[in-house]
Amino acid sequence: MIKELIVVEGKDDTTAIKRAVEADTIETGGSAINDAVIRRIRLAQERRGVIVFTDPDHAGERIRKIIAKAVPGVKHAFLTQSEATSKGDIGVENASVESIREALSKVRTDTQASESLIEWEDLMDAGLIVHPQAASRRLLVGNKLGIGYCNGKQFYNRCRMFQITREEFEAAARDLYDADQEGAAQ
Repeated sequence: MIKELIVVEGKDDTTAIKRAVEADTIETGGSAINDAVIRRIRLAQERRGVIVFTDPDHAGERIRKIIAKAVPGVKHAFLTQSEATSKGDIGVENASVESIREALSKVRTDTQASESLIEWEDLMDAGLIVHPQAASRRLLVGNKLGIGYCNGKQFYNRCRMFQITREEFEAAARDLYDADQEGAAQ
């Protein structure tokens, strides 16, 4: 049984989580998250801890940001868009049992660190910003790090919030370097 309560968007997400693990959930009811839900999440954080596990889309990211701002110290689990997509629909409810378990095994804590271990220049050097394939490169590295896909600024913020170490970042970015070398050899 997972000790923390898992915050999801809806009933279908709860069903998917319960198929994969033994856990309790709080449903936000979609992206129109209200004060009553935030109060329940705060109480859950105080008593048991919280894992935010929203869809890897714009609405899910919006919910994640609202919760992280209102309830400091929550944990985060991420699915890739490909893991959460079925017939053009993106959502936790579409993920396999294995994908859900894997995402929950890589939970990250939002520490609100004031200084980043990764600098903005590191993202530039790795081609994660100001690069023709920056978006696809961030997708690959974000999935490797378990922090999901986002734009360059949010990627930098997640590296800071989740205290991604230079070693973790370099290991994930090394795959980009290897792919670049393979592409250049062809």
